Formats: sequence, structure tokens, C-alpha cells
Amino acid sequence: MKGKLVRAEGHLANIIPIHLDASFFFERAVRSLDRNHVDKALKYFRKAVEYEPENPVNHCNMAGILSEKGDYEASNAVLAHVLDVVDPSMTECYFYMANNYANMDRFEEAEKALVTYLEEDPQGQFMTEAEEMMELLYYELDRPAKLNRIKSRKGVVEHDQARELLEEGKFAQAAELLEGMSPDYPDYLAARNNLALAYYYMGLFPKARETIAEVLEQEPGNLHALCNLAIFHQNENRADQVLLLIKKLRVIMPFQQEQVYKLATTMGILGQHDSAYVHFRRLLKDEETAADPALAHYAAVAAYNTERYDVAERLWRHVSKLDPGSEVSKFYLSGLDAVRQGELEPEKLSYHYHLPFDEQFRQWENYGSGIPEEMKNDPLIRSSFFWALRHGDRATKLQVIHALAMIGDYEVQQALQSFIQEPEEDQDLIAAAEAVLNGLHMQEQDQRKSHDQQPVAGAAVKPFQKVQSSTEQAKSETTSHWQAVVERALQMTEAKAELQQEMERIWTDYVSRVHPEVPGTKQIEGWAAGLEYLAAKIHSRPVTYQSIAERYGISASTVSKYARQIVRVCGSIPPTV
Repeated sequence: MKGKLVRAEGHLANIIPIHLDASFFFERAVRSLDRNHVDKALKYFRKAVEYEPENPVNHCNMAGILSEKGDYEASNAVLAHVLDVVDPSMTECYFYMANNYANMDRFEEAEKALVTYLEEDPQGQFMTEAEEMMELLYYELDRPAKLNRIKSRKGVVEHDQARELLEEGKFAQAAELLEGMSPDYPDYLAARNNLALAYYYMGLFPKARETIAEVLEQEPGNLHALCNLAIFHQNENRADQVLLLIKKLRVIMPFQQEQVYKLATTMGILGQHDSAYVHFRRLLKDEETAADPALAHYAAVAAYNTERYDVAERLWRHVSKLDPGSEVSKFYLSGLDAVRQGELEPEKLSYHYHLPFDEQFRQWENYGSGIPEEMKNDPLIRSSFFWALRHGDRATKLQVIHALAMIGDYEVQQALQSFIQEPEEDQDLIAAAEAVLNGLHMQEQDQRKSHDQQPVAGAAVKPFQKVQSSTEQAKSETTSHWQAVVERALQMTEAKAELQQEMERIWTDYVSRVHPEVPGTKQIEGWAAGLEYLAAKIHSRPVTYQSIAERYGISASTVSKYARQIVRVCGSIPPTV
């Protein structure tokens, strides 16, 4: 008996005991999935949940299998349990739920879950997939999602919008947006730097300097902030502070393209033209920036200011090839020739890719053409106007007030309103500014009345006949530009007969809503590409931003920008009648 027990014990000693825990069932589930045994995998994941009910990963795996089986309701019930009970920080569950709702064609609920994911998830693990789903929902629901922020991008959406406003010269609107970001993103230094720039362009130097001081307190070596501060000090004639910053900046050799550009322009503004020349030449050797006419002009200015006249001439001739319609290179080449002939004394040139301030006024007055549309939206020109309005002499301020009357948008009205509240300003100038403001307000009222009396867009006649018939003769050139957008889209569309009516209908709706405001003529390609993209999507054509962008010779982000702008204004793209 004793021997039998020994043999039994020896036999038992060769058996490896099974530990029935969550890991065991997890491994069995994975093995079943590898063999495509979905039902077995689900059973094993259920057992893993039983052994470790506090582990959210087990629940998510079980939800994933249920989704694979097409049981989307049960999958979402599991995911809701994770968020409500197990681990509310598992924000990716909202993304999984959005997928399930989309598979059930419950697009409103899918949108709600997806927006929650984007606004709450700090990592952005499924950012690419979420953006693709957002585009799907946009077309299914026929409207953009009500998305306020993307948490994982830490204010990138708002900051990108603000940068676009700065690039368009809409400094007051950019400042409002960036000010709203500050409490939520106190560590977002790029946004703070751009807020300082917005204040600077508006002539609000104390606020600009205060904002930069906050950035440097958090990051003393921030290059953009140091550059901005140096320029601010120069504007306030703080020579000692400027020299200290120049010493710091001269020894910096950044490698990022954006930082090189910032340092180059800053050194040029500070009068360090030799240093500016070195950095601009570095940028011209980069394939990504070599074809930028503005950059070539800046390098030419730096060369001229350091008496490298032969180099300056070559660069301005290069500008003429890159931007053949521009008067800038012709003007400076003529001036360079006059200096070489001894007809003009050489003077330091400023780093702006437009004609000098006095020359612009002279041309506008001589030809009576007013300010060209594209120049109204040029942030450099607009900022020079705002700066001169606050810091120019009396004659220049008067010229600027008359010039701003020709622009007359929200930014201009804000600037003039601030100007007339300055207690130390000349009363004649304040009266001139008030007259311009009153004229702009009356013009707005007339435009609103005219707009209210316009026929409803979308009638059976040709759409652009409607727009043109209600537009004053003085605005016929603007209307022609609107027509040029749809004509460009029709010209570029591969399936012209199919999409022509759709594009005209969408564009008419958009024009009727934004009239009388118009974009600059340089934006025709972007508007046309965005218009074609929307029309193609409505007709379920397999297009992407990239495929449209390649045909128009622009970036995919530009196509997306203009398509979304049309949708923002129209609220939704109405279905084909």
C-alpha cells in the first residue's frame, strides 16, 4: 500500500498545475483569435473579466470581440460600463463606441461619442482614424461637427485658426481668439508669442511687451520671444536692452526652418544686416523655401544693405521670375540702378515684400485705382498702416486714415475706434477718423438693405446673373472675381457635365450669404478646389483632399481649409435638387 502511494506521488509530481487566472484565459482567448475561433475567444475573455473585473483592458477586449461579431449594442454596453464603473480615464472607449454607433448608422450618437473622445483624450492615440471618421460623419449628417477643442493637440486647432487670422491681417480677431486660449493653455508658449505679435501689429506695445515677459519667465531661452522682445525694445528706443539681446541672438545658429526665418527677419529689422544675410542665404539653399519670392526679396534687401549690390541685383531678378506680376522687384532694381549711377544716395531698405509706404500712396493717388484687393489682406501692409496710425507724423496719419477707409473691415473699424479715443491726438485727425467711421457704418447699413432686397439664390436662371444684377457697377470687378472661382472649378473638373450644376448651386448659396465681403484674387485656386471637393463628395465620387490638391497645384490642407470655410458659412451643403 505504501509503495502504491509513492508511485502515485511520483506520478503527480510530473503534472504541471494549471493556474486558472485572468492571464490564463487571456492567452487562451488570443490563441483562439489566431485560429479565427471568435466564439471561443469571447468565452475566454468573459472568464478573464470574471477573474479581474477591475482590469479595463479585459473589458475592452471583450467589447472588441462583440463588435467583431456584429453585436454593437452589447459592445457599447461593455464600454459604457468601463467608463461608468471600471476606469473613467479610459477615454479611448468613446472612440470604440463611435465606431459601433457608425456601424449601426446611428450617426448622431457616433458624432457625440467621437467629439467626446477628441475633447477628452489626452494622448490622441486614434487621432488619424478619428479625423477620417469625422469626415464620414460630416457627409452623413450634412454639417460639421460641433467640436470646440482637441485635447491631445493642446490648443492646436484654436492656435491654427489664430495663425490664419494673423496671416490674413485680422489682428484684433486673432488676439480675441488667443486671449480666450490663455486660461486653458497657460503653457502653450507659441500661442502666447503670437498673441504678443497680434498686440504689436495693433500698436499695443505695452500689452505686447507684457505678454512676451510672461513667455520668457516660463522659458528664458525661447527664440521667438527673444526676437520679439528685441523688436519691441527697439520700437521704444531702449538701445541698451536691444544691444544686450543682439549679442545673445548673434551667437545662435538654429536648425529648424521656422526659427532660422524668425532670426533672419529679426536681425534685419534690428539693423544687423550681415547676420540677416547669412540666415536668409541659408534658407534659400533649402528646397522647401527656395521658390519663395518674398524670401528672395528679403535676401536681396540684406545684400543691398551690406553693399553686395551684384548679389542684390541677381536676387531681385530672381524675384521677378518667381513673381512676374509684382512691381516690387522692378521698383528696387530701378532704385539700385540709380544708386550705382550716383543719382540716389544709398539708404537702408526695410524688410517688407511690398512697395515702400510713400510709393504705395503715390501710385494709388496717381492711378486712382484704390488699394488692390490682395494688398488689403496683406498682413505686412495692414500692420504698417496700424503702426503708422499710432506712430507716424501728422501727414502720414492723415494718409493712413484715408487708406483705411478703402479697406473698411472689422479690423480697421477697431483701429479707428481706438484712435479716436486717444486724448493726445490732434483733433483734426480725430475728426477725420470719425468721418471715416461714420461713412463705413452708413455703408454697412446700405449694404444690409441691398442684401435684404436680393432675390433668393437657387432659382432656375443662371446663378451668377442673380448676383450680378443686384451688384452696383462699382463692384463689377469683385463679382467678376466670384465668377472666376466657379469658372476655374468648372475648367478643372474631370466630370464637367455631372458636377457643373452642383458647383454653381453651392457657390451661389455661399456668395449670397457672405455678400458683400470677398476674398483676395490670389485665393481663386483654393476656393475652386474646395468647391469641387464638396460637389464631388455630394455626388459620392471617390475623391480626397490630396487628389484635388495635386491637380490644382496646392496643398491638401489648403483644399480642406476652403471646403470647410464654405461649410462654416452655409451651415450645411443642401442636397441636390
